[in-house]
Amino acid sequence: MSKFFSIILIAIMCSFGTLQAQNFSTHQVKAGETIESIAKRYYITANDIYTLNPDAKKELKANTILIIPISKANKPTVTTVKELKGFRTHKTKRKETLYSLAKKYDVSEDDIKKYNKFLYANTLRKGDKLQIPILKETKVVDEVKNTKPYLVQAKEGKWRIAYKFGITLEELEALNPKMGAVLQEGQQINVPNLEKEEIKKVDETYGYYKVLPKEGFYRLKLKLGLTQEELEALNPELKETGLKVGMILKTPQGNTNLAGVVNASYDGTSSDLKMKIKDYGTKHIAVMLPFRLNRVEFDTTEDTKKSIKSDPYLNASLDFQSGVLMAIDSLKALGLSLKVDVYDTKYEVSEVSRILAANDFSDVDAVIGPLTPSTFAKVASELQVNNVPVVSPIGLDLQLRSNVFQSRPKTELLKSRIVQFVKKDTLSNNVIIVADSKHVSIANELKRTFNQASIVYSRKNKKGQDENYVLVNDIVGSLKAGNNYVFLETTNAGFVSNVTSLLASVNNTIEPGQKNNDKKKITLVTTDMNDAFEGDQVSNEHLSKLNFHFAATSKWFDETENSFVKKYESMYNTTPNKRAVRGFDLTMDVVLRLVSSNSLYESVNDAPLTEYIESKFAYKKDISGGYYNDSIYLVKHQNLRIVEVK
Repeated sequence: MSKFFSIILIAIMCSFGTLQAQNFSTHQVKAGETIESIAKRYYITANDIYTLNPDAKKELKANTILIIPISKANKPTVTTVKELKGFRTHKTKRKETLYSLAKKYDVSEDDIKKYNKFLYANTLRKGDKLQIPILKETKVVDEVKNTKPYLVQAKEGKWRIAYKFGITLEELEALNPKMGAVLQEGQQINVPNLEKEEIKKVDETYGYYKVLPKEGFYRLKLKLGLTQEELEALNPELKETGLKVGMILKTPQGNTNLAGVVNASYDGTSSDLKMKIKDYGTKHIAVMLPFRLNRVEFDTTEDTKKSIKSDPYLNASLDFQSGVLMAIDSLKALGLSLKVDVYDTKYEVSEVSRILAANDFSDVDAVIGPLTPSTFAKVASELQVNNVPVVSPIGLDLQLRSNVFQSRPKTELLKSRIVQFVKKDTLSNNVIIVADSKHVSIANELKRTFNQASIVYSRKNKKGQDENYVLVNDIVGSLKAGNNYVFLETTNAGFVSNVTSLLASVNNTIEPGQKNNDKKKITLVTTDMNDAFEGDQVSNEHLSKLNFHFAATSKWFDETENSFVKKYESMYNTTPNKRAVRGFDLTMDVVLRLVSSNSLYESVNDAPLTEYIESKFAYKKDISGGYYNDSIYLVKHQNLRIVEVK
């Protein structure tokens, strides 16, 4: 069928997730057991079991194997009580030690010393007569409830509750995975089980600040104007816990960043569109992707897996669709109503024509997709008459009809961004261009922009073909004391490896007899960030040492601290890739623009810039009538990570 939303597709995708041994266990169901009794045994909730074992909701049969998320378990404290039942006598033999005796009689060395006090001052000798205690061990389970129910008070958001109970926003959300994005008065949630005197009060005469990733006391001093001592005086717990990402700090009035996180969900949105929702009516969107389900073998699970792995279009579609589903979940948590149609374009223009003819798109608020250029062009052309917006997830340099939204920035914008970055201080910086023969055109273009720049081309063999390497002397003579920007223009990973290795070896070096201020500092840049720079033979250490800069359509984010990633992993048992994140970001943006403006077209002016997990959107109207995203990131390699250049 062409229009579908199949749970089987999601199950197929989930099957590729791997269960990590340290986070999961299994349980074989015995006759008479219930989900509740099993959950109690492992100190988890019934929902924890249902999340990983959805079939258990229908019927729980004996001998069924359940997956148990042991990492979620809040285990009680277990103490061992020892009761003395008597003694046995032992005469020490040659070479025996306290350790060997303790092991032999299944007691501890301290137990032996306790009833043979001379051993506290003397070593064990041959012939010593010892009283070996006979102990009965009893385990006492001290069940301590880590959480307690709490009723949300009037005007109380997530950050206030997190502050009151001394936890981070992320920890509050982890305790309440289904509490929703916006808290309601009287809503019951879980909070840490603190004594009444331990619960902090929110003092409205102060400001409150959420600690961001990588923020230490030095950065907070620059941002808030408060020393570590001053912050600790206002927040005494800091002396014990130190700074934690997501924790809420009390600050003098005016120092706050909580306007956008009063009730933030896991969507990672840093735009304020959630606060501007004005239309809670049902929005109708369509998603068109080349699943090509007609090519999938459904006979066995193994055949299905093989079909997915062998079809790049199905693979890409499932990844993107998983992000779409995550976005829908987040949008529904905001109270929004959506009607979502998903179509399989089969990567065929003829199938797209059939879909458009067989279905009524006149009331569709926006179409996301298709992915491929020819099918996208067909949809945009056919729906232009009804003025239905069609948003391209990945297309570049499209024909921008009046109803087209190109969400991926143009290639020319990426090149222009990095050139402008270097150009802003060309008077004090030296520029060198390193390229191969396939990139002579861009090398000459850069030379026209930077008139004083030197061009170094790859060495060639006798036939005039690139050898994809340069020698130290080819470049060193062009370097000058101070700052040097080196453009590297190639799609050959070997050439990238050669040049970056060479540049890293001469970076920040001083020639014999020169002074310290004669150092030659190198910053590597490129107008075309491609796979060659990410090849296995290219050293990330060299890229970091050279502060490699480039323009990108998306930013990098810390997977270990991102709540979207954690939510995705809990749902699919795998880490989201870039296609999944793109599906999430784009769907969030399209729907939030629809509900905060009268149409996607009007949102261009109403919401000039929005930003999500790894993408931002700032649409501009093209002279041809359509819209293109001109918002991009400037990023660099730093300390083996890729960070945004502010």
